[in-house]
Amino acid sequence: MTILFSTKLSAKHQKKLMQDYPEQSFVFCDNMKEASAVLPEAEVLATYGGDLTDDLIEKAVNLKWIMVLSAGMDQMPLTSLKNRNILVTNARGIHKTPMSEYVIALLLQVYRQTKTLLHNETNHYWDKSVRMQELTGKTMLIAGAGAIGQEVARLAKAFRMKTIGVSRSGRPVEHFDENYSTAAFDRLLPKTDIVVSVLPSTAETTYFYTYDHFQKLPDHAVFLNIGRGDAVKTDVVLKAIRQGEIAHAVLDVFETEPLPEDSPLWQEENITITPHISGVSPQYVTRALEIFTRNLDTYLQDSTDYMNQIDLARGY
Repeated sequence: MTILFSTKLSAKHQKKLMQDYPEQSFVFCDNMKEASAVLPEAEVLATYGGDLTDDLIEKAVNLKWIMVLSAGMDQMPLTSLKNRNILVTNARGIHKTPMSEYVIALLLQVYRQTKTLLHNETNHYWDKSVRMQELTGKTMLIAGAGAIGQEVARLAKAFRMKTIGVSRSGRPVEHFDENYSTAAFDRLLPKTDIVVSVLPSTAETTYFYTYDHFQKLPDHAVFLNIGRGDAVKTDVVLKAIRQGEIAHAVLDVFETEPLPEDSPLWQEENITITPHISGVSPQYVTRALEIFTRNLDTYLQDSTDYMNQIDLARGY
């Protein structure tokens, strides 16, 4: 069986895979352009997902399973995959540690006025009137109660925060004090201090957040988006900040990436911008391959107990 990697993998990881699965034929490529020559032979493809097209799926005549080494599915040719009945799994959950730490780190920076303190330090300005705030006791609403949302909620409990999870089903989930379906979202906002968005990019979540939502939040609220940039329009966040509907926005994802140099978001003191790095970790590939090898064992055993199998109709 040919297992094709269309993304660069270190020699260490390549060696381990070949040692652990000596009966399989691995082909390691640095990109899809290089991998496309082998694609017709491949039964299994490991990719980050953004390099696949409908034409490539048509070319991959023997393909039965795709392992996406990331969580995002928004760039995948889902219709073609569904028509071919190709199994798709992803690396959902491996981001939970770095992304939850990012949330706490950036919130502490906002509440402890890090921007102002660094500015004052640079300018040698001693100002004890800077208004510090506390995270402790705040109410955090997390939109997206999956693995990342649960880990954010777990860390938030260290600050004795009230944690509210919002998801499609609204089912009870560990580390949340309360769980609701998206139908209850609007009525939860007036008593929410922090909104953390971990929403994926789907037809249901595109431009999920409206200006009305920001109006319903207290004016001291903080909005933090680490999910997908198309969950909210740039103009909506900008207006909410400029009109004082919320106190601060922390944005790691955007409608257009990289964020254009002339974007007005850069100029707003009460918007913190990071370049889509909340999930970055030196452990990323190792964790992704752990899921891959678990699923490879399942595949070789002709079982159906896959981890992170994607519902191609829903896109997640």
